Amino acid sequence: MRVLSGVKPSDRPHIGNYFGAIRQFLEFQHRHEGFYFIADLHALDQVRDAARLREYSFGVALDFLALGLDPKKAVLFRQSDVPEVTQLQWVLGTVTPMGLLERAHAYKDAVAKDKSVDFGLFAYPVLMAADILLYDSDRVPVGQDQTQHLEIARDIAIRFNRTYGKDFDPKTGEGGVLKLPSAVVLEETGIVPGTDGRKMSKSYGNTIPLFGTDAEWRKSVMGIVTDSVPVEAPKDSRKSTVFALLKLFSTPEEIAEIERQYRAGGVGYGSFKERLLRKIQETFGAARERRRQLERDPVEVERVLAEGASRARAVAGQVLGRVLRACGLRV
Repeated sequence: MRVLSGVKPSDRPHIGNYFGAIRQFLEFQHRHEGFYFIADLHALDQVRDAARLREYSFGVALDFLALGLDPKKAVLFRQSDVPEVTQLQWVLGTVTPMGLLERAHAYKDAVAKDKSVDFGLFAYPVLMAADILLYDSDRVPVGQDQTQHLEIARDIAIRFNRTYGKDFDPKTGEGGVLKLPSAVVLEETGIVPGTDGRKMSKSYGNTIPLFGTDAEWRKSVMGIVTDSVPVEAPKDSRKSTVFALLKLFSTPEEIAEIERQYRAGGVGYGSFKERLLRKIQETFGAARERRRQLERDPVEVERVLAEGASRARAVAGQVLGRVLRACGLRV
């Protein structure tokens, strides 16, 4: 079974990215055939600085490899290194109605906020569909709030198959030129809170970096907003951002003990923050060192990406060939 997902290199990753998605992507490689791409073409909508885009794209490769992606088990590649994806995007665009794209959440949100909408944002779902369909993907991991991405990709595939596949059965998905993938809704970790209590997000500036320096980690953790309950008083763990983050790193037994300390009082938020800081260092410290080592060997990282692109193009060429023959662009 082939599992596909992409990560947009729009900034440095934070621990919310890890717990919300990356951790589970890495687990899939041990059970399925993983295809993971660095979505640098998608990032052009946000990153308009060439040097930064190169830095962020290379950084995603470092992140995955440092966290344990095995290039022998999974395929890691840059989206732009597979030119077949943009060719498929155009072909799919010819059967995609505007109404479908106008219902996309990102487009509707931009219009509601009176933002300028360019072709990249409007056609984003078609490129995403090409990403998904180009590799005969069986499963696509998505968060609960991202299921629309896959639904649109399936709608576009069905439209193409109905247009060019005489034997296509939309109920079973059989007989089509393009395979219809299914969603794997990622295990809910709950909303990973940021340092201000809102959802951890780069746009809010409330993140804890995944591979920060010790100083960056300490500054972020110690900056977590807390209430003014005194040290000796009991505290409500249900309303505590520090506790919500500690739960991500702790065993059930540790969580029970921390909850007991919250209820009993006598332990200040500073102590809980120190505990969280130690957990972050224990969890990501070794991976951070591996990342530093990989960063010193860019030739090896580029070799992994080139090999991944070659493997991805071998599959992409077969799928695109079927598509081009079906619509008459190839014999």
